[in-house]
Amino acid sequence: MKLLHSLLILAVVSFFSSARQAAAAEADNVIKNGSQVSLEFTLSDANGKLIESNKGQQPLQYTQGAGTVLPALEKQLAGLKAGDTKQFVLKPEEAYGPVNPEAFREFPKSNIPPEALKVGAQLTATNNGQTFPVKVHEIKENTVIVDFNHPLAGMTLSFDVKVISVQEPANP
Repeated sequence: MKLLHSLLILAVVSFFSSARQAAAAEADNVIKNGSQVSLEFTLSDANGKLIESNKGQQPLQYTQGAGTVLPALEKQLAGLKAGDTKQFVLKPEEAYGPVNPEAFREFPKSNIPPEALKVGAQLTATNNGQTFPVKVHEIKENTVIVDFNHPLAGMTLSFDVKVISVQEPANP
């Protein structure tokens, strides 16, 4: 009976010790440089108009500190752990910058596809193998002004995020 009692105490101590270690490991598993992060987000403009959301879809996955998302976004997410939620606002200077007047270029109408000859039409430009969206800003008699600013330049952005998972950085 004494042996059974000792084994039971040992099992209970072992269980609580393992549970404490798991909880401590999870508490340490916060977003930091090198962490593999999955998150759900909703992005809106300053007036609350929805820009993009992945709720109910595939989570956004990125590596903290790798420069694949906005630095200010990484700063806001640093220290969060799986299950955490956060709402925050990024001013244009923290996001895609102010609208740059030098990013407007004038092209002959003949260089623009006829179906894109309307203000607001989205086009794809290519530079050094990189493609990016551009927008028709103004149509003149013989030319078209194209806006090469990022589509979110000049905008205050509201984020609502939920951290789905945080994987520790791989040890070198």
